[in-house]
Amino acid sequence: MTIGCQIKNWHTDLSGCPRVPYNKHIRNQPMTTTFADYAASAEARKNIAEAVLGHTYALCEALRQNFIEYSIKHHENAILNSAAPEQDPNSATFKYHVACIVDLKNGNCGYEFYPETGRKYHKIIMDANGSRSVHCFIDKKTGEVYKAASFKSPAKGVRYDLRIIEQREWLLENATWSGGYLYAK
Repeated sequence: MTIGCQIKNWHTDLSGCPRVPYNKHIRNQPMTTTFADYAASAEARKNIAEAVLGHTYALCEALRQNFIEYSIKHHENAILNSAAPEQDPNSATFKYHVACIVDLKNGNCGYEFYPETGRKYHKIIMDANGSRSVHCFIDKKTGEVYKAASFKSPAKGVRYDLRIIEQREWLLENATWSGGYLYAK
């Protein structure tokens, strides 16, 4: 019993074997790229990487502004919802909240957002008066945004893509400093 195409001299005589192309999708085109094509694609990859870094800094600034807006609302609500209905403007609590609002409006807040660039990702660090945590990871080559699983690695699943204009604009408008927007959609 012959299975398949078992021929004694298989390496020299293939006349008894059916001719079936092993992959009908391969075309007879050269598979090499020219140096000009490689240089152009390298330039495009460099431009994408630079754009992703710029979008990363824009996200850091959007997160900082969101924290400032959140904190101002928090201090204004604390002033409005104090236990004393007459709101003594000379009380220490009232002065504290007013001073915090003034500092926040001047751009002084206890939180900093900045990127640390690694081998594969830009890691957005949230620094709260010396206590550091990772806010999210951004792929340096593709601009894909990932939620942080730990300080060193992202969670599985892309949350947003900074190369897509609609997603980038939504992200910069709706990103929250606490990271709620990073949970699966």
